[in-house]
Amino acid sequence: MSTRPLNDDEVISEMNKMVAFIKQEALEKAREIKVKADEEFAIEKAKLVKQEQQAIDAQFEKKRKNAEVAQKIAQSTLTNKSRLKLLQQREEHIQDLFTTAREQISDLSANESAYAQFLEANILQGLLALLEPEVALRVRHKDEASIAKEAAERAEKRYQEISGRTCKTTIEGSLSDDLAGGVILVAGNNRITLDNTLDERLRLLEDRMLPEIRYDLFGANPNRKFFN
Repeated sequence: MSTRPLNDDEVISEMNKMVAFIKQEALEKAREIKVKADEEFAIEKAKLVKQEQQAIDAQFEKKRKNAEVAQKIAQSTLTNKSRLKLLQQREEHIQDLFTTAREQISDLSANESAYAQFLEANILQGLLALLEPEVALRVRHKDEASIAKEAAERAEKRYQEISGRTCKTTIEGSLSDDLAGGVILVAGNNRITLDNTLDERLRLLEDRMLPEIRYDLFGANPNRKFFN
């Protein structure tokens, strides 16, 4: 088989073929690179989108929790304010009741006949509690001269009938006329004192009966777990 040198046209033709082949290879390689780059871009893009989405979700969740906490705090504050206002109104209502009671016991002494009977029973009760032979009766200044003396005499007689003992009483008008009435009994060389005034009785009633009064007016306290 004989070979011959290529002429110029054939050389150019072969070169063009080689150029076309190289160009085709380059285009295919470029397409592969572009496809791979597009895939990597899509993957990276999806990764970044997911990261941003997670960051946004986390931020949203944080804001949601903060909003829930703020709402609970606001609700708790409002509930506490409402509870305090209710307790204040209840306390004011109870104080109104005791104020009315103070006014009513103050009116008792205005009825001289009824107050005389009360004072006699008041003194007798104190004498029976003390069982002393001599007792000083401290009454309001305005009761000393008239009503207290007569009530004490009657109480002494009833005391003797009930107890079989005798008791000598003395009247002292040393209490303020601003008091509602009643008597303070002093015996045993001033060592024994029994406050049987209306004002003290009301104070004791307020202290001892306040839980029952609250229960009667407002019902059981739902927050109270123990009653003894």
